[in-house]
Order: sequence, then structure tokens, then C-alpha cells
Amino acid sequence: MFCGEVERDGGGGGGDKSEHRSSTAGMETLLELEEKEHEGGGIEQKELSPQELLDGEKTVNINITSPGDTPFGQTKPVNLSECPSSYQHNSPQEKQLLVIADNFSSQYSHIFPNRKPLFLCPLNECGVKKFVSTTLRSTMLPYSGLYDWDNCASFVADHLVLQALDPPIEPPRRLISPTLLLETQTGTCFDISTLLCSLLLGAGYDAYCVTGYAVREMCLLDQSRQECPLLVGEVEVKVEGTSAEDERQVRKYAVKPPRELRSNFERAQQERKEQEARAEVLRSQQEAQRLQEELERPPPDPLQGQMLHCWVLVLAGKREIRDHFFIDPLTGKGYALGDESFLGVEALWNQHNYWVNMQDCGRGCSDMEYNLGDTTMWESVLFRITEKEEEEELEEEEEWSEEPKPFEMPRSWVDTIALSKQDLERRWPGGSRCTQYRKAKLEQFTPYLLPDGLVTRLTTYTDLECEEVDVVREWFQNRLDHLEERELQRATNVTIERFSPGCKLKLKTHSYVSLAPGTERRMDFHSRACPDGLLRRVESPGQMEETFDHRDDLLYSRHVFYARSPEGGSEEPGGRPLERVVERFHRDAAKAAREDVAERVFLFAEGSIEVTFHLEDDRIIPVRRSFVKPRVLPDGQRAESWRPGMVTGYQGDPHEDPPKNVYLYEMLTALMDEEEKVALQIKHSETEVREILATREREERNPELRISIYDTARNEKVQRYREDMIRAQEESQKQVKKEIDLLAPFLARLGDPEVLSSQQAQKVLEDCLANQRMRMIEQDKILQARYDKETQALQHEQQRYQINQLNMSKEEEERYHAYCSETVFKIGVIKQRQSRHKEITPQKHLALKEKLIRDPRLAPHL
Repeated sequence: MFCGEVERDGGGGGGDKSEHRSSTAGMETLLELEEKEHEGGGIEQKELSPQELLDGEKTVNINITSPGDTPFGQTKPVNLSECPSSYQHNSPQEKQLLVIADNFSSQYSHIFPNRKPLFLCPLNECGVKKFVSTTLRSTMLPYSGLYDWDNCASFVADHLVLQALDPPIEPPRRLISPTLLLETQTGTCFDISTLLCSLLLGAGYDAYCVTGYAVREMCLLDQSRQECPLLVGEVEVKVEGTSAEDERQVRKYAVKPPRELRSNFERAQQERKEQEARAEVLRSQQEAQRLQEELERPPPDPLQGQMLHCWVLVLAGKREIRDHFFIDPLTGKGYALGDESFLGVEALWNQHNYWVNMQDCGRGCSDMEYNLGDTTMWESVLFRITEKEEEEELEEEEEWSEEPKPFEMPRSWVDTIALSKQDLERRWPGGSRCTQYRKAKLEQFTPYLLPDGLVTRLTTYTDLECEEVDVVREWFQNRLDHLEERELQRATNVTIERFSPGCKLKLKTHSYVSLAPGTERRMDFHSRACPDGLLRRVESPGQMEETFDHRDDLLYSRHVFYARSPEGGSEEPGGRPLERVVERFHRDAAKAAREDVAERVFLFAEGSIEVTFHLEDDRIIPVRRSFVKPRVLPDGQRAESWRPGMVTGYQGDPHEDPPKNVYLYEMLTALMDEEEKVALQIKHSETEVREILATREREERNPELRISIYDTARNEKVQRYREDMIRAQEESQKQVKKEIDLLAPFLARLGDPEVLSSQQAQKVLEDCLANQRMRMIEQDKILQARYDKETQALQHEQQRYQINQLNMSKEEEERYHAYCSETVFKIGVIKQRQSRHKEITPQKHLALKEKLIRDPRLAPHL
């Protein structure tokens, strides 16, 4: 039994060996046919009529199903005018390849009548027959995230929607191009495998498309009986630790323990009872697991071993791949070759050739070999030597011969595969996807799709029907409040929020039942970001415990106990009376242990303070002191003075002198001051809790997202800045046009009318021309004034020279001649400007008049 007959008749077992040998020998005629083609320069096309050959060139209007059946698209037909020429026609090489494929398919069907027809030449989106290998287009996309096979397969699985085969036991009639598949985002497993294989080939993998048989759940993309990938990684592995007795070091001179006087028979009986109890518990667990498996077992599949599927095979050798493996294009997961989900292989192909499986798949794919050069296991459509044989031929020094080369696969007819950055970021069709797993539902969203920044929501259930919710976990991105994860436990109604570093509230985690003040909650902080080194704050209606880290005063714990109000209920957090405050400190090595405070208790209700010091190395009881505070009147004055009887405690060393009264009095005074500071710090902590809760409630009501300054498509500030720049540029251009507008001052006199009348147009024309004549006359007057000025200055200098000629020195004469020369030059330049001005004045007048006549505002009236 060969591939394609796997459990089709409800039985296993191997096939007929004689049939296998005859079929292998019969397939060798294909190689002989190609050799005749090489010798004679072609193949006789007697088996195909001209009409059958023309069928490959007919174009048929086929409606490609886009994501119209899904909420994010609509069905639309293929526009043939927009398709490239290679999509609508076959080249001479492709026509020859179709003839070879038809001959191969005819002989295959004759030799193996019980096997399914080969998937060789399906129709493309334009209704033209194309060989499957030419549909592969090796492409390397310019995104580093798609370079590795796992990321690339995951993206393809997420980006596309499966269109199930109909019927599921027959191959599809069409195989659309990867370019159309990326546009419509929906296709069969054959279409998706073609795209994935094209990308893997471009990334340098030795990838092949495989057609064969798989289980029903894989063919229909049914993951409802699989564990969610997010839950599989969270399984806690419990490792039994060694007991304290095993870790205890055996000392050579240790005191031997007393002998245990216990009957060995009773001990054996007890151990046997415990073993029987453990065995009974194990049997009950196994029985419960068996019943659970029976309950979750899917119904029998009537098409077991017959449902077609297409996936990708990656062979070892390239990209540091050590072992062969399969990739399911629908989920993007990798599988071992012997996985039970794959039942058999019919054929496989890449961009160079097509191979038919000649091995027995009665026991699945675990025993298959993938040496494609072995003709007893794989029969190829085209004759193609392996890379190893090609290298051996190149090494051999033989004379060049004019023997024809074997027929090679034509280049791909598919256009360049392109993927925009927006589609890469969007990832899922419509920006979201919902996947049902065993007792779990996974919802995924594109970043910035939802206003609260939600990207993943995982809902777990307690039952298989997914009706009773257990835990809801949500993951966020780009939140301005740095919220990363939220977990809601429905059984206890406890919400746990996790924040990333940089949160302005310094929060790390926040666990609560309600955001109302005074309820139970736990807040973990980033202690390095808090000025007081706060690490944790646990609050309940009657208590509040704070944990600190890295403090200069070595305080690490403060436990606050609140007193109940007279009515029996708790008041608002700001007005709750204090009953007791317990503070604990780490050991200060710079102080003696009997002087280093380890714990101090402020008893507000009793009016006393208890201090416990650190334990000394050679003591078993630490030093303690208890102080009774003097009574204080309502006006703040003390009702009694301090006396030594207000201090009691344990000295520790009876030979040590007791502390003096002055020392005890100063200690009491310092403790009373510390008590006031502690009360203020507690009030500050309560105020901080209320502010945090109010801020979190406000952030949840109106969530804001962080947008990079480089993300110009989403950054509103950048968009507004760009719009302002464009608006300012347009205003400057309008201003420039307005400044060079000749009619602007004359239209302003008339009130800037949008439409001019004939009289207004004539008046504007005459005023503009008159203004030009006046300006030309003014320019002529300016030139004449400059000429007169320079002439008079020259005459005055000449007269002065005639008078003082005999008394001038040689230097003065040189200055005079230089001045005369410069002035004569200026007078000459002015004369040239005057003559040129007289020549161009009429020309400028005529040019202005023609320009005004052509002006769209005056032309209709002139």
C-alpha cells in the first residue's frame, strides 16, 4: 500500500511488492522519454491534441474568494487587465513543461490507478495552467524579523486566513500566486504553503512544498483540543528538595542520637499501609485521567487518512539546520518527521523539480527517507543531477561536447513578492484574531488598534465547553502609564496589574479587589525609584504593612495597626486612629548590639513605647526597655513630669551598671519625637495611596498611549507641526504672489472686488500704465540729478585746480588727476544709463500693457 491508501479501506498493512517493482520500472520510462527529447531536440506531442494544448492558454474569469466571508474583506473578481503578461500567457518553455507534466501524469495514472491524481498543473487566478514549481518565487523580504524560519512561518500563519478544501479529499482546482494571496489574505493550505516556501527559499533554507495526508484537526486548523502556547510555558516543574536531615553534615565527634525503641514489625506494617494508600491514590488519579481523556477524545473521523493537506519540508544542510523537519503553514509550528499528525506523503516540489513518493506510508512518515536522488524512493518529473554529482563533473577534466543539456525548469511566472511595512505591523487580517484552545481563548490585536493599548487577551476556563471563566489575562503595549499586564481571577475577584520600569507612580505590581480606599490591596514598588526606598505596601481595612530596602536608617519593615471607630466601623483612610506601629531595623555593625535598635513599638492607645535591641552573640535574650509617656493636657502641656518609674526593661548582663536617668530621659524624648515623625509618615503613606488610586482610576478611564517621535503616521504633534509648516509655506507663497502682483495696489483702491466691471478694468489698466510712466520719469530725473551733481563737482574741482595750480605739490596734482579720471568715468556711466533708459522705456511700456491685457482679471473686459 502506497501513500494515498493510508487506512482508506479501514486497514493497515503493506502493499503488493510485485506492484511496487513493476511501478518503479514503469516510471523509468519517463527518464527514457526525456533522454529521447535530449537526443532528438524535442518530444512528440501525439498524446495531446492541439485543442488540449490550447486549453492551457484560455483565460477564464474566476472569482477569487478574498476575505469576503470574513469580517474584514469582500469578495472581488480578478481584473485581468491589471495582471502581468506572465499571469495570462505561457512562455514556450512553460508550454513544453506542461507537455512533459501531462505525459508524466498520464503514465502515473496508468501505473497507479488506485492513487490520487498528482497536483501538477493547476489553474492560476487568470485561469491559465501553471506548473506548481513555477509558482514558487524565491524572495528575501527586507525585514530582519522574517529571516528565521520560526518568525517567518508564524507571520504567514497569522497574516492569512484558511479557506478549507472542498471537498477535503481532493486537491484544489487553482493555485493562486503569492502576490494575490498577500492582497486577499485568504487561501487554501496549498496557497499558504507556496508563499511560505517562497519566503524560506529566499531566506536560504532548503525548503519544499509537500502534498499528502494529515489528521482532521490539522487540515481544518482546529486547535480546540490543544494547549495554549502561552499556558504551556507556564507549567511549573516541582522539584523535591532534600530534607534538612540529608543536608546536615555528619560530624566525626557528634553526639549520637538516642536509640529509637520501636518495633521493626510495626514500622514495616506502617510502611506497607502507606504504600497501599499511595497506590490507591495513584490508581484513582489514573482512573480520573482516563475518564478525562475519554471525555475529551474527539469523535471518530470518517475521512481518516484521506483528508489532503499541504505543508513545508525543510531539509538539513543549509542555514545550520541539522535535522529535517516539517512546518505546518496554518499554525507556523515546526514538527518532527515522525509526528503522528502527518499520515502520508504523495509528492513534494521546489523551484527546480517535482518528486513523487515511491515509499510505503502505511505507518505514517516516520520511516520515510528524503534522499531525493534515490530513484527507488522518489521519482522526479524532470531529469536533474544532484549538486554533489554536478561538483564531481566539474572536477573531472573532460573534453567539451555538443550534447544538449537537460530540460531545466522555467523561471517563475509570479511577480515580485512585496510586503508593506503597514501589513507587517498589522500582522492579522483586520488587525485582530481569536483562537480557541483547550479550556482557553486567545485574542490578539495589532498595537495601537485598541485605544487602551491591549495586544493580547488570554481567557482560561474551568470546563471544556468554555462557559465558566477562571482567569482573564491581558497584555498591553505602549501605555503611557507603563501598564504591561493585568490578571483578573474570577474566583476571588482579585486583579493583579504589572508595570514596567518608568511608571510615574513607581509601581511594579498592584493587586487589589477594588480601587476604593481602605480595601485590601498589595503594591510592589521599584525601590530604587522611591526616595524612601519603599519596596512593598500591603493594606487591609485594619492594617498597613510597608517594606523598605536600601535605607540609610536600616529600617526594613513598618507594620501599622488601626483602632476601630466608636461606632464599630472604619473611618476614611485620612482619619483612622492609630493603635500600634511596629518598626524593625537591620543590624548596624558600627554600633554595639545592646545599643542597636532591632524593633520599636509605638503603642498610641496605651501611651507607651517599647524598644528591643539586637541580640548579642553570647546572649539568648535581647535587651528590652519599655517607656511610659507622660500625660499631656489638651493645651499641649505635660500633666506630669518624668520619673524613673516610667522606664522598665531587661538589662541582660546583671554585672553591668544600669543606664543613668539622664540617658533614659533623652532616649524617651528622642522616641517621642520619632513617634511624631512616624505618625506624619503614616499619614503621608495614606495620602499617597489615595493619590495612586485616583490616578489609576483616571488612567483607566482615559488611557493614553506612547507614540514615538519617529512614528509620523500616529504622532499627532508631528502631524500638527507638519500641517503648520505646510500652512505657513502656503501663506508665504501667497504673500510672495501678492507682493509681485502688479494690480494689487490698484485693486485695493477699489476694495479688492472678486469680479471687475468694464469701467473698473479700464480704470485699473490706465492707472497701472500711468503709474509706470511716472516711475520711468522719476528714474530719468534721478539719473539727470546724478549727472548734474557729478558735472558740477568736476567743474568746481577744475576751477580750484586752475587757481592753485602753481602752489600744489606733486601728490596733490596726482590726487587731482585721479579724481578727474574717476569722475569722468562716473559721468560716462550715467550717460550710458540715460541713453539705455530712453531706449527701453517704450519697450517696458508695451510689455506691461500686453501683460495687463493677458491678465485673467482684465482680459474679459479689454
